[in-house]
Amino acid sequence: MASAPVRPREQADEVDSRPSSLQPVLLLSLLLPAAAAMCYPFRHRIYTAATAGLAPVPAPSAQDTQPVRFTYRPALNPFATPPAGLTGPGATSTARVLALTALDVHGDDSLVVVPRPDAITLFGLAEDELLDDDPAGLFIPGNLDAALAYLETELAIREKSGVTEGRRLLLVADCAQEAERIMALLTHHPDAVFAVLLGHWTGEQAVIDDEGLVEAPPAVASNFPSRLPAMSRTEARDRLLKVLAQQKDTQKPPTRRRSTSRRG
Repeated sequence: MASAPVRPREQADEVDSRPSSLQPVLLLSLLLPAAAAMCYPFRHRIYTAATAGLAPVPAPSAQDTQPVRFTYRPALNPFATPPAGLTGPGATSTARVLALTALDVHGDDSLVVVPRPDAITLFGLAEDELLDDDPAGLFIPGNLDAALAYLETELAIREKSGVTEGRRLLLVADCAQEAERIMALLTHHPDAVFAVLLGHWTGEQAVIDDEGLVEAPPAVASNFPSRLPAMSRTEARDRLLKVLAQQKDTQKPPTRRRSTSRRG
């Protein structure tokens, strides 16, 4: 009987070694899913702890996606400041800001009176500019005497007719030689007429330096922010015309010859 052929030694060794080389691979393939299943709860707990206390971020609304428009709103109220003359390098700039604040922020219930020479100095208006216009919140008489005459007449009409409420009147001017006349108006009508005064005022003074810092009596200084914004004549003119254009679109200007008051 013929005997079975004998395999070469190398072939026998290769066959014998196959089971041992596959064992680590098979073991690893079994351990990986088990390890992933064990780690998932632990990983979930870590994520939960890390995000605890964080509010969900809401999706942006249509309003939030609109571009933000910034409007110049200085922290000033020309109707809350006691009468004081503005002096110093920053006085004219402060007068511009106060006048524009009265027009822009308080224009619905106030009237700003600026004599023509002061309108030229503060806003760079020409001699005949806005002459044919009748802005709702601004009155530009020819000079200081005409401005004071208008204020005196308006306040006399209110007093005679028993008016208890009316548009607040703000005079923005160089007081020139009319300090006593202006003081009489402010004294007799403290809740109706207010003033932003430049020049040689005989009452209290507020000194504004070129950096916008204010040195004034406590009653006056408390109504100003820590630093006043600077405003050039060119910028003031642009803002003035813009405010007047907005008022023209939204308001019907009152007839200047009529009283700007309301009967109580």
